[in-house]
Amino acid sequence: MMRVAFQGTEGAFSEEALLKTFPEAIPVGFPTFHQVFSAVTTGEAEYGVVPVENTTAGIINQTYDLLLETDLHVIGEIVLKVEHCLLAPKGTTLESIRKVKSHPQGLAQCDGFIARYKLEGIPVYDTAGAARELAEHPEPGMAAIASRRAAERYGLQVVLEGIQDFTGNYTRFFVLSRHDEPRREGPYKTSVVFTTRHRPGELLAALQAFADQGINLVKLESRPRRDPDKPFSPIFYVDFEGHAEDPGPSQALLALLRRASFVKVLGSYPAALDWGLRSK
Repeated sequence: MMRVAFQGTEGAFSEEALLKTFPEAIPVGFPTFHQVFSAVTTGEAEYGVVPVENTTAGIINQTYDLLLETDLHVIGEIVLKVEHCLLAPKGTTLESIRKVKSHPQGLAQCDGFIARYKLEGIPVYDTAGAARELAEHPEPGMAAIASRRAAERYGLQVVLEGIQDFTGNYTRFFVLSRHDEPRREGPYKTSVVFTTRHRPGELLAALQAFADQGINLVKLESRPRRDPDKPFSPIFYVDFEGHAEDPGPSQALLALLRRASFVKVLGSYPAALDWGLRSK
């Protein structure tokens, strides 16, 4: 059976996203994003599923850095509505809870709740891992933020559900592969990373390449480059509608290659349309 890697343990939101797209696969959890990328690179797993951004907490920086550093292809995206629960050993009351552990993204997505109840947030490597650790080693006053699936898997009580700060809390995931996939029917998106020369108007000129072809940009992020000689020099991540081999996008990428100092196409993939935030 097909093995698909994810960061976390059984009951993690990444596993839930994985099973949404690969319901017959064997999910293989790893403690770190580096290990997920390595598992796909070496063939230990056929695919990997990693989060890239959340509507509440923003982008997952480490994923974007690893996309730049490796040669894996983005072949799909998954969008999952994330509903966090406050979990604790059975019999625990809300008033007795003083600390809560979860993945840093889980804590960030519930930051208002944590502040409102004056809880101490403790970051760990995974939401479901926090639930499992709490079930195996319960501590007085300690709870976890994770999914209802994690509560059921590890025998914990759901003290409160829906504790995320915003009801429209979605996480977007990329599907990673060593190889490109054959093109299918339906709308596509493409993800690209590039750098520009450090001169006025260079970013505008680079983005104009897409405007000239009538291409809709759906994401633009900048990150500092990991370059000791050029600290804080930006690298740009762009998502746009269309496939890199379509006439308009291919012309835009050709123009971008002429203007930019570095360009890498991360992948063209079917756009996730089964969620409420897509453009009309």
